[in-house]
Amino acid sequence: MSRTAGPAPLRRNRLYEQVVQQLVTWAAEAGLGPGDRLPPERDLAARLGVSRATVAQALVALEVTGVVSVRHGDGTVLLQAPRTDAVLAALRTRRDDLGDVIEARAALEVRLAALAARRRTDADLAEIDAALQAMADDVATGGRGLDGDERFHAAVTAAGHSPLLSRLMAEIGDLVRESRIESLAQAGRPQRSLAGHQQIADAVRAGDPRAAAAAMTAHIELVSDVPLLGGGASG
Repeated sequence: MSRTAGPAPLRRNRLYEQVVQQLVTWAAEAGLGPGDRLPPERDLAARLGVSRATVAQALVALEVTGVVSVRHGDGTVLLQAPRTDAVLAALRTRRDDLGDVIEARAALEVRLAALAARRRTDADLAEIDAALQAMADDVATGGRGLDGDERFHAAVTAAGHSPLLSRLMAEIGDLVRESRIESLAQAGRPQRSLAGHQQIADAVRAGDPRAAAAAMTAHIELVSDVPLLGGGASG
């Protein structure tokens, strides 16, 4: 006797896409425009009948595509009036690009970390320390440390004193920021990212190129786990 298979489980990436569609439609119907705040995640989850985790993932998708800005202590602010099809198409394009971005980071930033360990100046070390402190301060108060994270990687790139590699990093800067937003939105990730930064900084300060490269490699492997952009079906 043949057995009819049941319906396939709804993958989370499909569910958050549905929530993105609902959020965009609701914002339009509510007459929201640039500068308006969205309700808290708890309220949106109740309004849409989904979990807060799914709402959070949908908001990250909107942040990655430049539709909203999630500001620590200030809520989620609408930056533009989005079109659902444009948002979903942009997300799918970014998922396709992610593997290439991670490969580029592994090639460029690992080399830059090793160069930074050889070439860093006192001013470079001061900027690296300032970036670490900025991220630590934000994380300590419940933020994601996004600006400090970006500042840290820029400081390490500058400390490598390689104009060509710096230009190549600038070329992928927007794509790196998108993956950074999604990575740091995961529970516990800001603290782990900060710890990885500290290991890189310690190796750069010690003038140990091999340790700096190894620390950067480990860090990129950590932050490359971005299930939303990767299109994973994590539960």
